[in-house]
Amino acid sequence: MRHVIALDVGGTGMKAGLVGLDGVPLYEARRATGRERGPDAVVESVLGFAQELLAHGRTHFGRAAEAAGAAVPGVVDTDRGVAVRSADLGWRNVPLRGLLSRRLGRIPVALGQDVPTGGLAEGRVGAARGTGRFLYVSLGTGIAGAIGIDGGIEPGAHGRAGGLGHIVVRPDGPACGCGGRGCLEALASVTAIGRAWATAGGGPGADAADCARAVEAGDEAARAVWRAAVDALADGLVTALTVLNPRALVIGGRLAGTGDTLLTPLREAVAERVTFQQLPAILPAALGDAAGWRGAGLLAGELLTRRQAV
Repeated sequence: MRHVIALDVGGTGMKAGLVGLDGVPLYEARRATGRERGPDAVVESVLGFAQELLAHGRTHFGRAAEAAGAAVPGVVDTDRGVAVRSADLGWRNVPLRGLLSRRLGRIPVALGQDVPTGGLAEGRVGAARGTGRFLYVSLGTGIAGAIGIDGGIEPGAHGRAGGLGHIVVRPDGPACGCGGRGCLEALASVTAIGRAWATAGGGPGADAADCARAVEAGDEAARAVWRAAVDALADGLVTALTVLNPRALVIGGRLAGTGDTLLTPLREAVAERVTFQQLPAILPAALGDAAGWRGAGLLAGELLTRRQAV
């Protein structure tokens, strides 16, 4: 059976699979990155995992994968196939596309940034399928987005479109890792909520999931922290939908795992803020943490389609 390799490399773990040329997943696997051993060890873990997937395909599907796709965090030069910078992995200027291609027998390899790649999957086979134009928002350690247009993702002039986490929503707010102040990421990310809840009553080591559970239990201090984060998120999203006019907002990432604890007040907060704007559907992501590798499989499939068209 013809298939491709699909990899999603995260800060501590890798999610991957083999995908048929029709986009149907055939096999799924997970591995640790080995980040504790340093950046070079992470690269070798990725390459070794890809080799395992290649061998699995030969054994179980009668032939080797014809292409591969990989999604990685941080700044990615997709044209050159280089992971330019990734704080999560400790990488700088890693030529991952070339390394993977050589390790896999010179098959073509596509490299993408994790959030746009996950957004691609949500747009084609997930929550935004058939919407045409949507905004995918990943709420995790940071906040990032992907602008979906007619089955593809708009990269922007320099490949940086979708940086929602750095919309300034509170000009006098907390410092952000980007060097600015009051960015959405500094107020409504998993990290920001965890920090705020630890200070407000959750205690040392408390995180956003703890805050969500306290909200569900009726804790008023937790509700205040949650409300502040939701309000900041709604302000940022209304700015984005005013500019982009999407048909749907798809909410993914770790924070989306809280379900209606997040989505119900978020829908209300966004609705309260719109005036002339068309209110989009606000939907939970459908693919969960599989979005990255499913999107990587789509990128790999596109390589083969382009080759056949030449």
